[in-house]
Amino acid sequence: MQQEIVEKIKNDPKYQELVSNRSRFAWILSIIILVIYYSFIMVIAFAPQTFAAKIAEGSVITIGIPIGILIIVSAFVLTGIYVWRANSEFDSLIDQIKEDIK
Repeated sequence: MQQEIVEKIKNDPKYQELVSNRSRFAWILSIIILVIYYSFIMVIAFAPQTFAAKIAEGSVITIGIPIGILIIVSAFVLTGIYVWRANSEFDSLIDQIKEDIK
């Protein structure tokens, strides 16, 4: 009986749509954060003087510190975007699939 339910869910077009949309969206967000992180590391590796510039005359803070903070914040923002979409679009699809199975 359990295997029958699993097969019914796997063959449901809404389930296939859910898996496809969720996977594509997760890959897009992953690529965005990887580009951000690797760009930061590449600038540090090949042009370190770029992030070594001081924010203001006499300041001890370099431009790299706020950029690093922005990178961390961007990870939180992208996570929030995923959670928002998961709670709105993906959860409603899951609820529809559950109703169709009953």
